[in-house]
Amino acid sequence: MNRYENLSVPQLQEALRLETEKYVELRGKDVNVDMTRGRPSKEQLEIAMPMLKNAATYDYTTDMGDARNYGEPAGIKSARKLFADLFEVQSDEVIVCDGSSLDIMYNLVQFAMQFGVLDGKPWNKLDKVKFLCPSPGYDRHFSICANFGIEMITVPMLESGPDMDEVEKLVAGDESIKGIWCVPKYSNPTGIVYSDETVERMGRLNPLARDFRIFWDNAYIVHGLYEEENNLKNIFDVAKAAGKEDMVYELASTSKITFAGSGVSAIAASRRNVEDLLKKMFFKQINPNKVNQVMHVAFLRDVENIKTVMAKHARILRPKFELFERKLADAFGDCDDVKWSRPRGGYFISLDVRGVAKRVVALASEAGVKFTAAGATYPHMTDKDNTNIRIAPSVPSVEEMDFAVDVLVTSINIALLESALAKKS
Repeated sequence: MNRYENLSVPQLQEALRLETEKYVELRGKDVNVDMTRGRPSKEQLEIAMPMLKNAATYDYTTDMGDARNYGEPAGIKSARKLFADLFEVQSDEVIVCDGSSLDIMYNLVQFAMQFGVLDGKPWNKLDKVKFLCPSPGYDRHFSICANFGIEMITVPMLESGPDMDEVEKLVAGDESIKGIWCVPKYSNPTGIVYSDETVERMGRLNPLARDFRIFWDNAYIVHGLYEEENNLKNIFDVAKAAGKEDMVYELASTSKITFAGSGVSAIAASRRNVEDLLKKMFFKQINPNKVNQVMHVAFLRDVENIKTVMAKHARILRPKFELFERKLADAFGDCDDVKWSRPRGGYFISLDVRGVAKRVVALASEAGVKFTAAGATYPHMTDKDNTNIRIAPSVPSVEEMDFAVDVLVTSINIALLESALAKKS
């Protein structure tokens, strides 16, 4: 039900007065909570500190020589194997890089714009280049497109993933559509996991453009909040069976496993794509930071141990997500104007507040709680319904999170009451 639609104007005014009193009291506490980005908390970052403490004891000898010297442009063998096991592909289908997967994705688009994909024409020589952008989605994906002047086409996100009827129709009929952004597991910001059917249809796509690429940003591949893992079908199994393995770039990094921005990242792709990318990367760098790769392999060891490390992260994150769920359910469990996702992994919660998202974010900010700008989860920050807000619970302590959700609840109530009063008048 719409909570305030049956109230009279005097009732709405009185309710607004009471909520405003709560808001003023919360604002007066002078507490500041930053929930703008999905950053690991300090407590999470401490988990990987033994890696640095033991750095001098690691063996930096590799099959190709000394990791502290030049060579191995695709990354050291043990790091390629570690990510291959994570992606469930072969080691020669992996390149291990520095920093974050965002850096790889930017390079992929830049290479395509300047040089083309495999034997395709450079995208910057084409009249138009378009990307499909399932939304709400990851704002950094959209920023890459905006930076290169790529036209973005919004595709609705369903509970199963992108609307595949729409995706299939669009790519089959427009050669200028060159890519689609996907966060397939614990999607940013909704937290959904793509269904098997969605993965199968994605891996069998028949795009008109031969150089179309799926950017499979598997950023939260091991980032479950609970012991029961939500499995994601392997898109390469599907694509290889359909003879379309060249169509997929899969990305991941250790940014939310070890140190944000200071870890290692990797791309899984077909052997043809790997060869093509290494040729283009040859002019950019001699090799990645192999010292960092040795350290990460020594610390993370294998997929099972990565899961053990991530269980420690989950124990820190889970209470914050559960606190949000509990307080929002108490406040808006019967309100159709307020809906939110219930992720079982990842770093975000997607909150929908019908028609008042910008006002909610502004009110919360004035009370000391910062969220990503309303609309940021859509291309060009254009959420035509003014509804979606991305919640990032990772950085605040549980106590700070408790305060932030109180501010959020009061801000939502004020915004909805103001909207209801405006409609009545």
